[in-house]
This record gives sequence, structure tokens and C-alpha cells, in this order.
Amino acid sequence: MSPAERDSSPTKSRFLFLNKLDRINPVENLMQKIVSLAKRRGFIFQSSEIYGGIEAFWDYGPLGSLLKNNIKQEWLKTFVQKREDIVLIDTPIIMHPKTWEASGHLKNFTDPLVECKNCHGRFREDHLIKKECPNCGKKDFTPSKQFNLMFKTFLGPVEDDSHIAYLRPETAQSMFTDFNLAQESMRLKLPFGIAQIGRSFRNEITTGNFIFRSREFEQAEIEYFVKPGEDEKFFEEWVDNWENFILNLGIKKENLRRYEHKKEALSHYSKRTIDIEYKYPFGWAELTGIANRTNYDLSQHSKFSGKELVYFDEETKEKYTPFVIEPSLGIDRLLLALLCDAYQEIEGGRTETTKSAKETEIVLKLNKKIAPVKVAVLPLVKNKPELVKKAKEVYQLLKPHFICQYDEVGSIGRRYRRIDEIGCPFAITVDFETLEKGDVTLRNRDTMKQERVKVEELVKAIKEKLEEE
Repeated sequence: MSPAERDSSPTKSRFLFLNKLDRINPVENLMQKIVSLAKRRGFIFQSSEIYGGIEAFWDYGPLGSLLKNNIKQEWLKTFVQKREDIVLIDTPIIMHPKTWEASGHLKNFTDPLVECKNCHGRFREDHLIKKECPNCGKKDFTPSKQFNLMFKTFLGPVEDDSHIAYLRPETAQSMFTDFNLAQESMRLKLPFGIAQIGRSFRNEITTGNFIFRSREFEQAEIEYFVKPGEDEKFFEEWVDNWENFILNLGIKKENLRRYEHKKEALSHYSKRTIDIEYKYPFGWAELTGIANRTNYDLSQHSKFSGKELVYFDEETKEKYTPFVIEPSLGIDRLLLALLCDAYQEIEGGRTETTKSAKETEIVLKLNKKIAPVKVAVLPLVKNKPELVKKAKEVYQLLKPHFICQYDEVGSIGRRYRRIDEIGCPFAITVDFETLEKGDVTLRNRDTMKQERVKVEELVKAIKEKLEEE
């Protein structure tokens, strides 16, 4: 199960998600600045905004979609493409209803729900601040009830108990139910992993903090199957692997920490769990988690399905149920952490134009690997047709190789600011010297260094710079 599920447990009350934070200090609140930037520059929008929005559902805009896909591609490259022991699957969001009985979700996947007797608002009990109603401030609530977080639906035209199904609350279970099929079809030997990226759904009582806690989200999970007795070794290895992946995307080391769950607070399936927490604007909170699930899941699905989910070791002639290490990552939470980590405000700006105006420039110092736009092409001025024509030729030259953006509106300083604000690592300026010598100015977002590069060498030069650490 994923990080978001583990912190839905009452035992995770060490986190106090301040849903009132936006109202406490709107001027200094970094989260508000991130939300504003995300909307203004096409990263993330409120879903169904023209109808007033729908709570805890978000649309990824043109740049947000690119950023999200780049994160997923880096994850696939790291854990599937570069490894020989992990295979990828892609499964539906609706599974056989017995799946959730076997996994324990029907019984255990709950949160404590209370209702304010004054305004009748409903809230998650362990997220209330000072046990006070966020709506009316009263402190008189009904006794808590356990509320199941799975979205219920029906298969076919008849809506009765025999046709009930659920939208999956995690991607993990299909990796267990497909264990035999994946292992046999790919002739996998232990240790090996099954990976999946996909959408999950949770009918959260308490949402908030932008995309941190939403009702539809995307997960990247691996179920790594190992021989019993070797699980602790691989558990430690995967904690390091998971943290290194996050660091390699550009998250600052000082903004990460590890939290090991106490034994009495572990989920029913877990032998050991470590969360990697990130220092969000609203405080330290769980970014991702790694769990030692033992053989719980395969054993449960064997019991409920009547199908043997075991591994036969050809060398030792042993047959046993593997243990599994589960590194689980919320893509949306990681994307939010990356935006927060990359966000910088520079007083006075970074060009002569902005310095004179004493403005504040926003720069997203996103890692080059995940930046949604890799290069911007800018004619020095737009009132010279020969410059615009040449700039568009350069733009068309680069488009087959990179996600590019063309911009000719406003001063060159303003355009630099716009591309800095979306995290674009490189900008190309086509000027009068380009027409004479056939070279352009290539500007680096982070160092501000500018160099002249021949047009015919641009593709190679940019590819090399994107590969640089």
C-alpha cells in the first residue's frame, strides 16, 4: 500500500495537515505562491473550474502534463530500463471485488469520521486542529465512525450487492494477483520485481494542501519479491534506492528525512516500514514509503482465490511463498515537492531591464531531466521580419529533438523571465549577428552564462548540456 494509505491510518496522527494554513499568512505562504504559479503558467488547474471546481481533483495543464510525464519517464528509466530484474505491467483500475476482501481493504481501509453537531460538517477526527470545527469553530462532535475510503461503483446495468465493484485505492494488488503470470511468462528468478505506474482513487474525508492529498492520484510502485530470510537486506537496499532516485531529480538533501514506524503503529501487513519525508511549506510530511510486507499478500490471495501463488526454485528444488519489499511513490506528491524545492525568488531580477524596475523574478530551478520545456527560441526583436524568419527556422530545427517554446512577445528581458519561471534550462536568442555569422546565443538558466553556437551545431550542443550532471 502506498504512502497516502499509510498516513490515512489513525496511528499517523504525528502529521497535522494545516488546512487553515492558506488563511494564516497569505503573503508569506510559499504554498499559495506555488498554487498561483501552477495556475498562471499552465502546470495545474482546479478540475471543472468553470463549474466552481470539484474538491480534491486537479487537472494537469500543458506544462504540468509534460513535467509529470518526465518524472514518470525518469522512474521507468531508473527502475525498469536500467535493471534486468524488474518488469512493468499496466492493469485496470477495477479489479475483482474479492481482491479487496483478500487484501484487507474492505475491513481495514478506513478513517475515523466525525460530524459537527452545529454545522453538520464532516471531518477526519485525527486531522482536527484542537478538536475544533474548521467551519464554525464549535467543539461538539458525534462519536467517530470508521469510514471506508474506497469509491464504490457497479458492474453492468444492475445496481445491487452482487454487482458492487471498487475503484482501486492502490496499484499494488494487481502486482500480487499477476505474480504467477508475470514470473512464468518472463521466466523470472528471485529476487525480481513487478512495477506499475497508474491512477488510484480514495474518497478522502480530509483533503487539502493542493495536490498533496487528493481523491484521484497517480502512483509508481514496485513489488520486489525475495527469498524469506533475505528480506531485511533488500529492505535496506530499497530505502537507499528510493531516496537516491528522489535526490537525483534535484530535491535538496536537507529537505528529506527518514521516519521509521514504531512496531505498534505498523499496518496489518507490514513487518517494517520507513517513510521518506519532505519538508513541505506546511511542514514535514510523507513523500514516499518502503514497506516489508512479508508474504502476507501472496498468502491472502492464495487463500481467497484457491490458486497457489508460490515460487519454485529450480536450483534448490524448494517451493515457498516469497516475501515482498514495496517501495511506493506518489507521483503527485513528488511533483509538488519538486516545485517547492525548485521555486526561487530573486529580488531585483536577473537582467538589467528588471534590475531597474526593482522587481522580483521567479525562477524554477527544475532539474534539466524533468523540465517540461528544454529550450526556448527567442528573436531579439519581433519587428524585424528577417530575425523572426530565422528564429522560426531554428525553432523548427530543434522541435524534432526537444520540447521547445517559441516566444517573440515583449522585450528580451521579459521573455527570459517567462522561461525562467517555467523552469526552462536553455534559451536561444536569434540576433543580427546570427544573420551575418550563422550562430546564436545559448543562455543557461542557472549560470546565466551565454555562449555563441553555430546553428548547425545546436542540436548536438544542447543534447550534451542536457546530459551533463
